Amino acid sequence: MFEALLRRLTAPTPDRLAAPDAALALAALLVRLARADGDYAPSEVARIDRVLAARHALSPSAAAQLRAQAEVLEAQAPDTVRFTRALKDATALEDRAELVQAMWSVALADTTRDAAEDQLMRLVSNLLGLTDQQSALARQKAAQA
Repeated sequence: MFEALLRRLTAPTPDRLAAPDAALALAALLVRLARADGDYAPSEVARIDRVLAARHALSPSAAAQLRAQAEVLEAQAPDTVRFTRALKDATALEDRAELVQAMWSVALADTTRDAAEDQLMRLVSNLLGLTDQQSALARQKAAQA
């Protein structure tokens, strides 16, 4: 089901993702982040669903369906770097801070800061072209929301 998307993501020079594939890749990245600490908490699942619903104007059931597809894709995907590169190519620079803010909201959903999640956030923020300061600002906004 996801073979074509995985082939595009793992290509030496991936093409820009169309909106549905970009949404699925973002969802898979959110799932990967939530799973990074080894505890895929219900609060993180619920936060992913809310982020996807808000970001893509989806109903709660459509957001949950997208997340379920992303869980399968995330389990099959080779690495975070390719996901992030594809998202960077598919997302305008001004929207990347919103992506990082959404990721921070998932990382903070279980009210526990974990070293694995922090490490993944640093990697992804850097790969998206954001500075540590921009990531910290996104984290603060996510914590306040």
